Amino acid sequence: MNRAAGVRPLRRKAVLVAAVVAVAGALVACTAPAPVPQPTATRTPTPRPSPTTSIPAMPAIPWQPSGQTTVLETGLNAPWSVVPLASGSALISERDSGTVLERLPQGGMRTVGTVPGVVHSGEGGLLGLAVQKESAPRYLYAYETTSDDNRVVRMPLTGVPGSYAIGAPENVVTGIPKASNHDGGRLAFGPDGMLYITAGDASDPANAQNVASLGGKILRVTPDGGVPGDNPFPGSPVWSYGHRNPQGIAWDSHGTMWASEFGQNTWDELNIITPGANYGWPNVEGIGGDPKYTDPVYQWPTDQASPSGLAIVGDTIFMAGLGGQRLWTIWSTAGRAPVTVEPFFDGDFGRLRDAVAHGDTLWLLTNNTDGRGDPRSGDDKLIQVALTPAQSVKHPG
Repeated sequence: MNRAAGVRPLRRKAVLVAAVVAVAGALVACTAPAPVPQPTATRTPTPRPSPTTSIPAMPAIPWQPSGQTTVLETGLNAPWSVVPLASGSALISERDSGTVLERLPQGGMRTVGTVPGVVHSGEGGLLGLAVQKESAPRYLYAYETTSDDNRVVRMPLTGVPGSYAIGAPENVVTGIPKASNHDGGRLAFGPDGMLYITAGDASDPANAQNVASLGGKILRVTPDGGVPGDNPFPGSPVWSYGHRNPQGIAWDSHGTMWASEFGQNTWDELNIITPGANYGWPNVEGIGGDPKYTDPVYQWPTDQASPSGLAIVGDTIFMAGLGGQRLWTIWSTAGRAPVTVEPFFDGDFGRLRDAVAHGDTLWLLTNNTDGRGDPRSGDDKLIQVALTPAQSVKHPG
């Protein structure tokens, strides 16, 4: 983040202040440099897999936290990502140690293993985790900071609940710029079966506008690291660019891709992501109104959000806030703008790093032991949030 994070009084309802994203094709035509050098993808392209996602478990209606929460686990050390498994277990990454933990279906924690090569410095370390639900053999994907770069690796995931183990890692994407700040780090498989990766600008804003750099981007690759043939820049894993430090991505039932992004000193952002679009950093922070760039759908003062993980339950977007120390609940209009937002748990749990859909509930990871928070008794925690239909959601306009 590289900025002081505080909490200011906040009104309960906020409304849209920007138009929805511009047409991506036009943006590519006017901003993309050519030719684009071959990126650092470590494996050859493979045929495009079939989609792996299914019908959402929750109806696509507005949801909100009911106020009922349950602490599932305590004593986590700088946790960054949590991935529920179909078996009932869940895997959690600890940033500083490079450790992967298993949360057992009945509760309780055990160590799965340590990802080789993780070098923690500042915001870097073992960050996002992902599992492709229908892969065979099954792999655990991890975003890690090494001595040379940020990279994505995958490791065979073997065993059953209570005995999961990870095998030797193989590189998926290497050469993502690293720094003490702005390392991005979120991984997620999209509805198309492709792996999406958020990469920060590594404290070098020029990376974000340079399509030949993997920094300041959202990347899209096949599960083994190949470049899909329908990516917007031929031969490149770059899906969108002009990002400062995106750390949350998720898709709704309409197929809309949403992303949360740290601003610098003024505005944090919620964006709709379209292929080839330029989101403006460092030339624009927040809503700029410049037709060369895609404006965010919504923006927050930086002390109210500092957004990290993003989850969608039904069609309701939940965004974890670090500096803002709250959960932002966001209701869209059929997968587009305008949106209506409301905060929950203002300061109740401290810093929130990740939000994950888990059946008919939401899981949150606190992040008070990462060196920037004030640890409380039992921190850090995995918390389950019960959801209930929202009483009334009135969109502006």
